[in-house]
Amino acid sequence: MMSWQHDARTVSIWTVAGRMKNVAYTGAPEQLKAVSELPVGESDLVHRDGMWFLYATVQVPERELIEPQGFIGVDMGIVQIATDSDGRVYAGEHLNSYRRRQIRLRAKLQAKKTESARRLLAKRSRRESRHAANVNHVISKSIVAEAERTSRGIAVEELTGIRARVRLRKPQRVALHCWSFAQLGRFLTYKARRAGIPLVRVDPRYTSQTCSKCGHRDRRNRPEQATFICRSCGVVAHADGNAAVNIAQRGVDDWGAVNRPHVA
Repeated sequence: MMSWQHDARTVSIWTVAGRMKNVAYTGAPEQLKAVSELPVGESDLVHRDGMWFLYATVQVPERELIEPQGFIGVDMGIVQIATDSDGRVYAGEHLNSYRRRQIRLRAKLQAKKTESARRLLAKRSRRESRHAANVNHVISKSIVAEAERTSRGIAVEELTGIRARVRLRKPQRVALHCWSFAQLGRFLTYKARRAGIPLVRVDPRYTSQTCSKCGHRDRRNRPEQATFICRSCGVVAHADGNAAVNIAQRGVDDWGAVNRPHVA
């Protein structure tokens, strides 16, 4: 239980030892503005790494959805975290190299089997989660900003059950299970809702095997992880970029099917 003094930028918190008054708080400019102007909901006081954090939720009004002039397709992958239908690639090798380093460090600490090693493991796990969340925030913010600038919607893959569905080589299995694609999807969803951008989830099957130019589908169209070569029309493209274009087209089709007036 707490009360806010926005002008003084302090809070009063009721604790088991009594009420603490005039506790100063700070944050990013947009956070301070949101707390002072919007209704504040449930809040949590968290002690982490020797510091105190106040997690406050605010009620942000949703904007009315725009009528999209096309869709940006987003293909999520393991080597490249995300690739859109305009050809932009987001935070691939940088994040993966960071995680490979964390895996090596975790293996060394786990081999020690000491209490101090377990504490360091927990600390590193939290640090890695914060780093991945920050990268996902940056990626989702960039995609939503581009969609808003061009008055387009966003089409993403429906990735439910991907871990049970996808077969991978052994070196890629760890990357798949460490990959926070569900978090990236959640960030895209709420940022799009705040901006009034339509977001649709489409069936991802065969998007990586289908030519975005002629529509020919063949598993041999993708001879390598990063290369797409259509065996019908001969077009050569980046595999993830080709899949993202297919996802964008499915977004247009799905949006039209939902919003098209029924014809008897």
